Amino acid sequence: MPLSEQELRLLDEMERHLMNKDADVVSAPRDGQTLSYRNIVYGTILVLLGIGGLIAGVSSGIIVIGVIAFLVMVAGVVLAVTPARGFAAATPRSGEKKPKPASSSSSASFMDRMNDRWDRRQGDR
Repeated sequence: MPLSEQELRLLDEMERHLMNKDADVVSAPRDGQTLSYRNIVYGTILVLLGIGGLIAGVSSGIIVIGVIAFLVMVAGVVLAVTPARGFAAATPRSGEKKPKPASSSSSASFMDRMNDRWDRRQGDR
């Protein structure tokens, strides 16, 4: 079921507002700096181990174990949010056009930009 003209205008207005107010949340990582699922998994494991160590340190009364467990938790969070290294910036393959950067002042609609983004991701696989 297609959206009405009023719904399209409202959606575009909400997108512009979100881009202007919360650009850091909306913006995707640039220059090939994407989060690595492997780093997220390892970071999560470290955080869970740190929580277990923190509980063990508190229950045993040994402060050193709690401090080390807390540092392990911090390292896990840092690892999880660190962008992957070794990936070059997304460059178009031979025969493909270089994707245009999406901007809020673009004449393309929100759905067109989302479809273009989906097509680019499907092409990378």
